[in-house]
Amino acid sequence: MASAPNPASFPTTDPIQVVGGGVAGLGAALACARAGYRVQVQEQASAWAEVGAGIQLGPNAVRVLASWGLLEPLRACAAFPSALHSQDAATGRPLGSLPLGQRALARYGQPYATIHRADLQALLLVAVRQQEAVTLHTAQRVSDVAALRQQTPLLLGCDGIWSAVRQAVLNDGPPTFTGHLAYRGLLPMADVPAALRSNAVHAWLGQDMHAVHYPVRSGQFMNVVVVVHGPLPPGADAWDNTAVASDLQDKLERAGASAPALRELVAAVPGWRLWPLYDRDPMTGAHQHLVAGAETQGQRQATVALLGDAAHPMRPYLAQGAAMALEDAWALGQSLGRPGGLVQWAQTRWQRNAWVQARARRNGRIFHATGVLRWGRDTGLALLGQRLMDVPRLYSGPPFP
Repeated sequence: MASAPNPASFPTTDPIQVVGGGVAGLGAALACARAGYRVQVQEQASAWAEVGAGIQLGPNAVRVLASWGLLEPLRACAAFPSALHSQDAATGRPLGSLPLGQRALARYGQPYATIHRADLQALLLVAVRQQEAVTLHTAQRVSDVAALRQQTPLLLGCDGIWSAVRQAVLNDGPPTFTGHLAYRGLLPMADVPAALRSNAVHAWLGQDMHAVHYPVRSGQFMNVVVVVHGPLPPGADAWDNTAVASDLQDKLERAGASAPALRELVAAVPGWRLWPLYDRDPMTGAHQHLVAGAETQGQRQATVALLGDAAHPMRPYLAQGAAMALEDAWALGQSLGRPGGLVQWAQTRWQRNAWVQARARRNGRIFHATGVLRWGRDTGLALLGQRLMDVPRLYSGPPFP
């Protein structure tokens, strides 16, 4: 990889440009502003609104938010589960548990949190707006990445899995459909079946499927996600809730996911959104995080850094997509101003992100196992559940570049 310019030499009159105003983009803007740089954020949506559902934030992600002074805002809107429980989706039989709560705090220095994605984006947005060095622009679709690179010393591509910035600098094609479909729903905690109304993360493991549910919004709502195998449905974005719910019920029946509590919970969800899951292969090098600047037709083209899903979209089976975006942003802020800092950032981040991508894929195979692998999974969880479900290498991060 060509060497990147020393960030300490960036002209202060030219702000860093951030493309994308989601978790990665707002985190990057906040980290750069805290490092002493001026920032402009280009968001294509006309308003600051995040669609989606709940996400999990391990102690590594909470550590980033705490370093930015956002622990109190997090406490005001998140839930902090006491445990992670895994169960058989066919029978409801318990498989293994990992205590969270005080154990996570004692072991890793920060708690394990669950939060609605919109609430995470909102608390980041409030923090960014408090930074005088950041200017936010909405309704700004970036179509000419080359032109934008001429206006800044550093361009940050934080524009998600379908990143225009990535295609402009890497031109490596679109992400790939995984063959997995995620059905996401949200319901008030008062409407959750009584047996499942708890402050815990529950994962139901089945044949070619799994489901997970956990509290969000200070425990007032339950987030429910069911992931099943299946072909890409035609016109999935236009499906109404009746079609989505009926299709999900059919897929659960075919997968043998007949545990009464799980089926009761699925039936209680008032509305479902269908999300086909896409990803890319695990990262292979720092070049997928950082593209050095160059002269093009007499014009200087800025260094480009890719963060979050623009760099490393990953399957949700380790619950680390948002966490890795936050880690990328935090580590970038720590690197700015240090000689060779961007290169060190890219070298450190690609290795960690590639490991998380691969680990998430492996978890998916284990979650959805059949036959001998399923028997081995269940036996292992029964004997070594806590040890197998904890991930010290992950939760002790992020590593300093």
